[in-house]
Amino acid sequence: MNQLFDVSTTSRNMVSKFLSGHTLEQLNTIPEGFSNNLIWNIGHIIVAQQMLVYKLSGLPMMISDDLVEKYKKGTKPELIATQAEVDEIKSLLFETINQTKVDYDSKVFKNYMEYTTSTGDHVLRNAEDAMAFSNFHEGLHIGIMMNIRKFI
Repeated sequence: MNQLFDVSTTSRNMVSKFLSGHTLEQLNTIPEGFSNNLIWNIGHIIVAQQMLVYKLSGLPMMISDDLVEKYKKGTKPELIATQAEVDEIKSLLFETINQTKVDYDSKVFKNYMEYTTSTGDHVLRNAEDAMAFSNFHEGLHIGIMMNIRKFI
C-alpha cells in the first residue's frame, strides 16, 4: 500500500509545480482546441480522488460541495478561478493525500459502493482499487496539463 501513496505523492509533486510555475492568468487560460485549463485539471484530480475514495466508501469528503460542483467529471471552467481558490486547491493537493494515508492506516475504509469507471472496463471494488485508479487518472490529467502548458 505504501507504493500507492508514494505514487500519489510523486503525482501531486508534479502537479504542484504547475501551480508554482504559472501565473493566475496562465492557470485560467484555455488554449484553442482544449476544453479546460490547468487549474480545472488540478481541481478535478482532487475532486475525483475524494469522490472515488471517500464518497464511494460512504465517508465524508474533505472538500466543499462547491468545489465538487465546479470540478467534477463532466464540468468545464465556467468562471475564472480566483487567487483564493487557487490557494485552496494548492493546500488541498497534499492535505487530501496525507489524510487519506492517515485514514487508510486507521482502517476507516470498511465499506465501498462498487463503481465501474467511465471507460467501462474497470470496476473499483474497494478503497485500494479507488486509490490505484486515482493515480492512473491523475497521470492522464498530468499528460493533458503538459500539453496545455505548451500553448499558454
